[in-house]
Amino acid sequence: MSTQDTFADRLDAAAKAKQALLERARAKDPAKDPEFAARQEARAAAARAREEREAERQRARRVERERQAAERKAAKEAKIAAEAERVRREQAESLAAQKREQDEILAAQKAALVARFGTRKTK
Repeated sequence: MSTQDTFADRLDAAAKAKQALLERARAKDPAKDPEFAARQEARAAAARAREEREAERQRARRVERERQAAERKAAKEAKIAAEAERVRREQAESLAAQKREQDEILAAQKAALVARFGTRKTK
């Protein structure tokens, strides 16, 4: 560039440089590249496969969480059933003990009455 360049000359040079950049960009246009579509399809297929693997992992995690929840629920229900059986057994034992105690009291009362009345009859 010489010192005598005018503003119009500089504008013209800038426009030519811009046009050259555009032409180079158009030459590298991926739409004109025959392998571009194949690369894009490969990328899309890889992305789909990745998404499918992630979805499968999420399904597996969900199934595992559900299985663990079912196991916890079954264990809790078994614990509750065992506790209920223990309480029922304790109540049955308590009732049996009360019945034996009442039978013993009645037998003792009967024996006392027999002893009392039996001694009267002999006098």
